[in-house]
Amino acid sequence: MPWLDSPAHERWLEQEGDRLLAFGRASRHPNGFSWLDDDGAPDLERPLALWVTCRMTHVYALGHLMGRPDNGVLADHGVEALRGRFHDEVHGGWFSEIGPEGPTVTAKTAYEHAFVVLAGASATAAGRTGGRVLLDEALAVVLEHFWDDELGMVVEQWDQDWSTLDGYRGANANMHMVEALLAAADVLEDPSLREKALRILTRVVHELAAGNQWRIPEHFDSTWTPIPDYHHDEPAHPFRPYGATIGHGMEWTRLALHLRAGLGDAAPGWLLDDARSLFDTSLREGWAVDGTDGFVYTVDWEGRPVVRERMHWVAAEAVAAAAALHAATGEAVYDDLYATWWEHIDARFIDHRRGSWRHELSPANQPSHVTWRGKPDIYHAFQATLIPRLPLAPTLAVALARGLLG
Repeated sequence: MPWLDSPAHERWLEQEGDRLLAFGRASRHPNGFSWLDDDGAPDLERPLALWVTCRMTHVYALGHLMGRPDNGVLADHGVEALRGRFHDEVHGGWFSEIGPEGPTVTAKTAYEHAFVVLAGASATAAGRTGGRVLLDEALAVVLEHFWDDELGMVVEQWDQDWSTLDGYRGANANMHMVEALLAAADVLEDPSLREKALRILTRVVHELAAGNQWRIPEHFDSTWTPIPDYHHDEPAHPFRPYGATIGHGMEWTRLALHLRAGLGDAAPGWLLDDARSLFDTSLREGWAVDGTDGFVYTVDWEGRPVVRERMHWVAAEAVAAAAALHAATGEAVYDDLYATWWEHIDARFIDHRRGSWRHELSPANQPSHVTWRGKPDIYHAFQATLIPRLPLAPTLAVALARGLLG
């Protein structure tokens, strides 16, 4: 029986999801959620990161919608932190990092604000106190400060009082903004947010990736001119690496299919074709290209591996993309790849002794820390256990709220 049609596999996904939720509970901190180390202990020497607190709030809102005891309390804790210590009460928006004495980074970034929207959307769908207030404010900030309606994209970074806009533009923030806008569109029943997501995806996928042999340009100047050599001297950067990022090809694949399903009959025909092309390129240039199983992190503009470390989030997005393409097409090849990659994840990434997933492996599939240390959050891994069991639309929290979990 195909894995994606197997009740036994669905039970295994549920068990793995519950294991991840249990691991993440230790990250609760009085002011949000902490970065966890390899053993699942909070790394209290690190400032609290906004993206970690947002992702954990989102995940525990999903867990609550699945009927997991205490997950609603954890989601409430995250909402309270986002409306409290992380929030800039003077200028609005959210600080990227906070320490015991207050913010340690004061810049306001689109990447993190996208996750505030996602956390607010999931908390709202879960009926958690303060979720709707958080969502409404986060959307207002995004649309006022980050959304560029002329270009149909989001800008990257402002200073604390929104007076100076940085010249860098990035695809990564736009990718997560698509995810956030789709979630908010479903929660609020606001199709205008879905249309904004389509504008971003048209620009990045249908224009930029299609014109670049399906390798997504990641870094741009203020005129949205690509900077192909950006971070050539720091290729393993965790958020802005040099070259094309294999995992983002998989993630954009999945988002294109979620958007296609959400738009229904109004969806442009190219969404499925482009999703296939992105997936095929990421598979061809990313999977086992150096003779060892696993996805390389990045490739250059000729498709040659640059950073060969294997990241857990890339594998998670690969299984999610394969599941999404199988849902959209019914083609067996995607189920075959899905099964292969879960076998790889179980053998290499899942830490059966200490919990959660190893976040990074070497090219020889041994634990590595070139880019990541510890196990910061469970967002990518948990979603990989959930996406195969839900329809492509609506998005995760609303699908759970409507009782659509298979």
